[in-house]
Amino acid sequence: MTPVRVLICEDSAVYAAGLQRALEYDRDIAVLGVCPTAEEALATLASERPDLVTMDLELPGMDGLAAVEEIMSSRPVPVVVLSSHVGPDGEKAAAALGAGAVDAWAKSDLDLADPAGVTAAAFRVRIRALARVPVIRHPRARLRLARTAPGPGGRRVSVIGICASTGGPQVLYHVLSSLPPNYAIPLLLVQHMGPGFTEGLVRWLDRNVGIEVTMAEDRLPLAAGAWVAPEGAHLCLGGDGRLVLDRESPSGPHRPSADALLTSIAAHAGQAAAAVVLTGMGRDGAAGAAAVRRAGGLVIAQDEASSAVFGMPKAAIEQGAGLVLPPPGIAGTLAHLGHLPLPGAARGLTAAGGPGPGPRRAGRP
Repeated sequence: MTPVRVLICEDSAVYAAGLQRALEYDRDIAVLGVCPTAEEALATLASERPDLVTMDLELPGMDGLAAVEEIMSSRPVPVVVLSSHVGPDGEKAAAALGAGAVDAWAKSDLDLADPAGVTAAAFRVRIRALARVPVIRHPRARLRLARTAPGPGGRRVSVIGICASTGGPQVLYHVLSSLPPNYAIPLLLVQHMGPGFTEGLVRWLDRNVGIEVTMAEDRLPLAAGAWVAPEGAHLCLGGDGRLVLDRESPSGPHRPSADALLTSIAAHAGQAAAAVVLTGMGRDGAAGAAAVRRAGGLVIAQDEASSAVFGMPKAAIEQGAGLVLPPPGIAGTLAHLGHLPLPGAARGLTAAGGPGPGPRRAGRP
């Protein structure tokens, strides 16, 4: 088997040496070189053809975010971001994912002192898988192609569940930024992320799209805006029209789970439910999409050509997705849906419990 060829961009010689040892431990990953600056990494990409690049975000000179943008616009290759900043400080990692990086890992989660350990082994498994992910040049430009005509007009829905994994942040950015700021239909989002990065993604999206993007909280009434499942909890729709965070039910391979979200939407919104399954590995969302279809709701899957990984959308298509569209077509279809308030739900309430929709949160651009 041909080894996976990896280029490391990391300015700490000690960290880079540990990372190289961890990557090469099983002898089926070969590190082509270590570049202490983004400029050197870009020059190396001009002469070498690595299967994947690991990118530190804090670098002397050009930072890692600018490097990801340059790589994806000139010499597309899967990029895995390694960051010391997680939680509220993780916006730069989210921006890198939005620019086309395929994954982000917190440096603190990698035990490089034990290359035979569980975390290092899991990291190698992920690197092998991501090295085969197709990436596209100018990802945002590609996503902004002329919109596909929307589906049948006149449909009204109460809630839209959107789920994504690998490659999802850039598609979420495109879809959310294409919707008007006063979009009335609540959006419930599950994005599979590495530990520590969901909060940064929420902050980054909230600053860069018109719709208000908020981390979901338990028992909040369903309201306009985009509500993102936090780490370690299934986001579900309750029968009373409130959000439910479930940290107790079996998680399966994912917590939060797209299946848990979409199944709850199907149960409580029925024909007024809509599900959108975006790029990602595996089959999470397939069972939920089938539940929405059986309930008479709308199921949309991202098409193969625009997906970084076609696993999740393909599984949803196999379950009978009604529409298969690129991101511009998804955004156009969502924009043409009408809003049908959920029967029995608390109405006219914002996340804070007051009348809505109202002014933007204080301090939000």
